[in-house]
Amino acid sequence: MNKKNRVLSEELAEYIDAHTSELPPYMDELVRETYLHVLMPHMISGKVQGVALKMLSSLLRPKKILEIGTFTGYSSICLAQGLQSDGQLFTIDVNEELEEIIEKFVTKAGLSDKITFLTGDALEIIPKLDHVFDFVFIDADKRSYADYYQLVLPKLSDDGAILVDNVLWDGKVADIENCNDKKTKIMRKFNKMVQDDPNVENTILPIRDGMMMIRKKKS
Repeated sequence: MNKKNRVLSEELAEYIDAHTSELPPYMDELVRETYLHVLMPHMISGKVQGVALKMLSSLLRPKKILEIGTFTGYSSICLAQGLQSDGQLFTIDVNEELEEIIEKFVTKAGLSDKITFLTGDALEIIPKLDHVFDFVFIDADKRSYADYYQLVLPKLSDDGAILVDNVLWDGKVADIENCNDKKTKIMRKFNKMVQDDPNVENTILPIRDGMMMIRKKKS
């Protein structure tokens, strides 16, 4: 149900989906409800990315997670699965109209006490958060990616990780001659900024539209 992209062939994408573990049935219900009632439903993470988020979170066992960009809560639910028993996920989104759908499915997932919703501009909210985060997932306004990165890096624990979505931007970031639209340029600039940051190490995971994993270098 996700938008077709140029990163993977349709056949390979279907093969990957068929060989990825299933999530609970309420996650399929969340996808259906998103496509029925929400604009730009292709923004939802979907099963392959959702399982990846769940597994990465479970490996890191974070106590505090920060998510920038909630949408309808699919990724929030997947990320929260890996929290420590006393852990908390803080998720920020500018669109308060989606709160009813989010709360409905967070309740179905039994995670109401694990997820805190913050509505508003992430650039204003992040500086006010007095927490150290073990895992940060960035999937919001692409124009602000560089600013989000600069704000969250000082709040990242020494063993924590930042995951940034859509860094391949439908495969356009590699097509330098033919793709010069504004958002492609923004993603290229962001990727280069991280690559050139001497304080971190990073890699791009070619999952769905590409996720860049970033962690601080050990001193």
